[in-house]
Amino acid sequence: MESFLHLIDGFAVALRPLNVGFALGGVLVGTVVGLLPGIGPINAIAILIPLIFAAGIPPESALILLAGIYYGSQYGNSISTILLNVPGTTSSVVTAIDGYALTQQGRAGPALATAAVASFVGGTLAIFGLVLFAPILSSWALRFGPAEYFALMVFAFAALSSFAGSSLAKAFAATGLGLLLASVGLDPNSAVPRFTFGELRLFDGLDFVVVTIGLFAVSEVLLLLEGSRAGEQVHRVVGRVLMTAKELASSTWGMMRGGLVGFVVGVLPGAGGTIAAFVAYGLEQRVTDREGTFGKGDLRGVAVPEAASNAAATGAMIPLLTLGIPGSATTAVLLGALMGLNVTPGPLLIERSPEIFWGLAASMYLGNLFLLLLNLPLVGVFIRILTLPKWFLIPGVAGMSFVAVYAVNSSVFDLFLMVGFGLLGYGLRKVGVPLAPVILGLVLGPLMERNLRRALALSDGDWAVLVASPLSISIWLVTALGLLVPAVLWFRRRRRRVPS
Repeated sequence: MESFLHLIDGFAVALRPLNVGFALGGVLVGTVVGLLPGIGPINAIAILIPLIFAAGIPPESALILLAGIYYGSQYGNSISTILLNVPGTTSSVVTAIDGYALTQQGRAGPALATAAVASFVGGTLAIFGLVLFAPILSSWALRFGPAEYFALMVFAFAALSSFAGSSLAKAFAATGLGLLLASVGLDPNSAVPRFTFGELRLFDGLDFVVVTIGLFAVSEVLLLLEGSRAGEQVHRVVGRVLMTAKELASSTWGMMRGGLVGFVVGVLPGAGGTIAAFVAYGLEQRVTDREGTFGKGDLRGVAVPEAASNAAATGAMIPLLTLGIPGSATTAVLLGALMGLNVTPGPLLIERSPEIFWGLAASMYLGNLFLLLLNLPLVGVFIRILTLPKWFLIPGVAGMSFVAVYAVNSSVFDLFLMVGFGLLGYGLRKVGVPLAPVILGLVLGPLMERNLRRALALSDGDWAVLVASPLSISIWLVTALGLLVPAVLWFRRRRRRVPS
């Protein structure tokens, strides 16, 4: 009850005209930033920080603006992901699986509308979690050591069977490729170059944007060039731009589950929306996909990862504000902004600066509401992109890909890498190898290696440290069940089909 009284005070802060304007402006900028792959919320926030300092904006107002950009970009990125198969963040890779399949079926409008509603639902659930459980969850998150984080990432890989389709071997082969790509660069302990072939520009490893846009966007351009005449549209565009009540009802519980998973995972420093989206999608498929429609254009496959990634973005604010621990690169930039505004995140922040914490919580609800009210009416505008003929749209997607990659590091070498990964992605898609596990391996590979090495270093090389705590044992057991239960169910279904 006390928390809701504080939240009312937070709404008094968030509803000030200046803060309402900042919340609206933040989500608008975030949507545009998310729509343009390669820019990312980090760059937008980094550009605005000096302007905020110079303008003397109050800390609570500045944080409302920057946080709006952060979670607004989560939905913005789903637009290019669903319409053009150009994911700009790791979490949106999961959305692309069913989202782009729906676009190919002429159902881009319902997919975008579902993404908007799911983002609102996931964000709203996470905001209530932020209000009710922030102090408790921040102390719980501290129990995760290197061994527990390693087990959690193995659990994320166990969800790969959800992306396997008819061949689990192809999914794990794609994961192995992703882990191999993740090992390119300098060894984190010894600084010895690995798989760089003497190329200095590979010493920092492979940039996520370069690999993702190459594998998804460039390969999609190549696939589109394979087909039809230059003057026709790329996809069918149907008149209906919103989901039906039946479709919304069938996705509602998935949104709730995705939001819950996303919030819990987002609280863990370093986990973020990537693990949340993969885990939520995998769990939802096991729970509800009795018809085998996930991965082939199921609205639930859009709703669940969108709710999870948005909830994870909100959940990541808990360790940032209550512990001063950033859970992602974007929250690390937000931490720098807070320190520059003479605000010290930590356990005493809620007591000493309640207007910042509760004002931010209330503004995040307003921001999610703004996103829903703004983007649902614009769904019809967004899908008009698909009415463009191939001769215009394909060069446009290719040009956007080149600009996005060049904007990251201003490197021509990255452009050649992108094209190379585009050819690789084209070949993988032609033989039926899923691309999502490649991205998961690329993103989680360094984190897995770092946490495994830390755990072994703290235990003097004793591998038993990986199962030394009840928390890590629980995660390993859930992982084993996640792998065994689908296999047992598949075996039982196969036995029923075999005539006696």
